[in-house]
Amino acid sequence: MGIAQYMAKEFMREISNRSKEFYEFILPPVDMVEDANDLVVMIDLPGFAKKDIKLRIVKNVLSISAKREETENIGTVYYKHRPIQIDKKIPLPIPVSDDDELIAGTAKYQDGVVTLKIPIPNSRNIPVT
Repeated sequence: MGIAQYMAKEFMREISNRSKEFYEFILPPVDMVEDANDLVVMIDLPGFAKKDIKLRIVKNVLSISAKREETENIGTVYYKHRPIQIDKKIPLPIPVSDDDELIAGTAKYQDGVVTLKIPIPNSRNIPVT
């Protein structure tokens, strides 16, 4: 292998590592919507096992952690950008003070998407008659 090929290969490896860091920084895609008295958070985590996903709410910050085992290479790898680990903190649009009780929610994992429902404190629908 010549010096030019070696440099090109190392350059591409460095770009791959940097882009992987970027994707891990922006991932996972998250949607938040208000539904009745709940804040519904949908988190895309395809390829992670349910047992390897951890969600935690402290004050008004949602922490998302997920880690999977890296698969061994079986042959030539042409493209590999799926994150192995995700560690993200997202501020929630729910006002939470230190006096509030522990915020709890329910989460379901189906088809690579975690759907988290968090009750909005002091929120109730008002029926219109």
